[in-house]
Amino acid sequence: MSAEDKKTDLKISGMTCAMCARSIENALTGLDGVTKVQVNLATNKASLNYDSERVEFSELEKAVEDAGYTLVTDSITLKVGGMTCVMCSKTIANSLSRVDGVLSAEVNHATGRAYVRYNREIASLSSMKEAIEDAGYEYIGIEGEDSEDREKLLLERDLREKRNRFSLGLIVGGALMVFMYLPVAFSHLHSIIMLIVSTPVFLFISYPIFIAAYRSLKNRNLSMDVMYAMGIGVAFVASVLGTVGILSREFIFYETSILLASFLTLGRYLEARAKGKTSETIKKLINLNPRKALILRPEGEVEVNIDEVLVNDIALVRPGDGIPVDGVIISGESYIDESMLTGESIPVFRRAGDSVIGGTINKNSILKIRAERVGRDTVLSQIIRLVESAQGSRPPIQRIADRVVSFFIPVVLAIAIVTFIIWYFIVGTTALFAFSTLISILVIACPCALGLATPTAVTVGIGRGAELGILIKNGEALERSENLTGVVFDKTGTLTVGKPQVTDVMPISIDEYTLLSYCASVEKNSNHPLAEAIYNRAKEIDPKIYEISAFETVGGKGIIAEIEGMEIIVGNRALIDERNVVVSDSIDEKISSLESDGKSIVLIAFSGELRGVIGIQDVVRENALRAIEEVAGMNLEAFMITGDNYRTAHAIASTVGIPNVLAEVLPQDKAEEVRKLQENGATIAFVGDGINDAPALAQADVGIAIGSGTDVAIESGEVVLMRDDPLFVVAAIELGKKVIRRIKQNIFWAFAYNTILIPVAAGFLYPIFGITFKPELAGLAMAMSSVTVVSLSLLLKKYQPPVMRHLKEGQALPPAA
Repeated sequence: MSAEDKKTDLKISGMTCAMCARSIENALTGLDGVTKVQVNLATNKASLNYDSERVEFSELEKAVEDAGYTLVTDSITLKVGGMTCVMCSKTIANSLSRVDGVLSAEVNHATGRAYVRYNREIASLSSMKEAIEDAGYEYIGIEGEDSEDREKLLLERDLREKRNRFSLGLIVGGALMVFMYLPVAFSHLHSIIMLIVSTPVFLFISYPIFIAAYRSLKNRNLSMDVMYAMGIGVAFVASVLGTVGILSREFIFYETSILLASFLTLGRYLEARAKGKTSETIKKLINLNPRKALILRPEGEVEVNIDEVLVNDIALVRPGDGIPVDGVIISGESYIDESMLTGESIPVFRRAGDSVIGGTINKNSILKIRAERVGRDTVLSQIIRLVESAQGSRPPIQRIADRVVSFFIPVVLAIAIVTFIIWYFIVGTTALFAFSTLISILVIACPCALGLATPTAVTVGIGRGAELGILIKNGEALERSENLTGVVFDKTGTLTVGKPQVTDVMPISIDEYTLLSYCASVEKNSNHPLAEAIYNRAKEIDPKIYEISAFETVGGKGIIAEIEGMEIIVGNRALIDERNVVVSDSIDEKISSLESDGKSIVLIAFSGELRGVIGIQDVVRENALRAIEEVAGMNLEAFMITGDNYRTAHAIASTVGIPNVLAEVLPQDKAEEVRKLQENGATIAFVGDGINDAPALAQADVGIAIGSGTDVAIESGEVVLMRDDPLFVVAAIELGKKVIRRIKQNIFWAFAYNTILIPVAAGFLYPIFGITFKPELAGLAMAMSSVTVVSLSLLLKKYQPPVMRHLKEGQALPPAA
């Protein structure tokens, strides 16, 4: 193996046979620079040697994916300090991307977070830390680890230093401005005094700007710090040259260079202070996790660190304490504050046998809880990871800003130079005027507002959603929410409670006890909601449970079983018809009557003969009708999709006011129905329970998984609702639309600012109105552009979706499930 060769293991998913292993070996061996490959099907790993100078790690991933498999990678969120503008995030991302084993790196300037996808066999945390520090920035720690205090101290130190610098600059700059107008006998002495006074102050204030510019140039990145350094540096150097007589005395403006640097620092101070508030939701979520837990051990009560708690440990939770784990209450009863999960401020009553979530608050009684999920497996930990990932995502709308920022600085630099040439050499103004326009353009034109427009709004908006119990998994879902034309609601568990009950039992040529005994024997092996309803009804009569010799589930239709040599069919009309079971006209009329009442019908046949009809009804959710009215009010078309027959489906749809019904749809066909709507030009949100509806959730433009705390499927859908209330579907869409509107407003103001003020700084209004921009005022205007964008985004922290405001005014929110 050569000195450049590296040996690593790649974890690969999707392999099913020896041919899969051979395909991957061939794909990797075909890359120039890969010298040895061995794929182990048993461990799902590929061991290889490769020359990192000839083949990049991303090429290895592409080769695996082109072969039809997936490279399993790790993700990590790093906290980074020292970023001053949007171009810093690009510098850090480039530096991290050059680390061998790192596949991608996205850096959010607004939150100071780097989101890295990497292979842990090659890239280490120390190598990523080194890359950040080599780029000239500060590595703080890993998101989720106990580095919050250090991050807070660093932010406080940074704000304090900026405050001291701009305060001193404003005092000294103001004094020098007054000094300029005092009568001094010797003008040369006047300038010497200003040089002596201003030099240490200027260096103290400007030092961070020049250091940041040096870092950018070192990493071959043209950032705004470079532009600022040029502007204030040229102003100060020109003043020195005017003092020593190389330039005319009109170029002496020490007060301008100091005030300019001060206003730039003031802008950075205000921006950093505002940005520090954008990711408060993550900090709040992390702080919800208790640091300690009281565990019952044989030797008594023992207080341990939260990461030492094990599954099946018994935790003792006193009133007022946070629940440390996801688990089940084994002793006690109490009211639990679950607002961190559901957004509902009213505590809910929990007793022995009920599940509880880590991070919620025990209000009034002692509880003993058996731990079922601990550490990174708890619902709260999953939510934190989801929100972190979402806040680091980049919606497509950001591509506009990214394209502009990529060429913005070279264009502005060219405009500044051309403006100086026009005013001085062509128009013939004084050198001082032309010079002032050049400096003003350099400092007033800043892409930071553009760079902050999207990430700050996404970060705050997604954080606000988490506080409301609306988990948004990526920025793309936000953007697509704005363009929705229709919402497809799955019936069971979404518009209905999802806990159907038997309302009618009609035996045919058999007694009810025997009918329900056979049904219970079959349905006890099924987890379908209708099967559960029948089994629960049968348990009321203490049924006889028969031994089953054969059992077959027919997807979306029912069950075929064999008991004592007799075929038992329990299913819907489609399954009965497939098995050629005859339904008499009189029974058919009774079935039609039940279906017209919105009841689901289950038919039972013994050895090809119809022996019973069971009517089952699911309760419509309290706010289903209101939710559909709200959807219609947003000019969105509402659909209901269900496996029920047309008569039953339309009866439920009419109850909640849905005009479009997709009935008799098998679970595996729901995604196809969504696709058909999309082919007709619709942009669809699909609302389902997040478990059985995964294909349809994935097919939809926006998949909304509705669930209750412990049952929510985090992996399903792009939006996860922690409440079973369908009104939260409306709230999620309203939130998405609001965030995207705010992003567009931010981008508009960022563009408008540069469009309007760059020409003013260039002196376009001077010939007509005599208006010019002094460099120091240009610096202040530049600072306020970023502050304005961040402040607009921070307004989202108080956003309340209109549908939730109406609820607060007109009725109490229904209790969380």
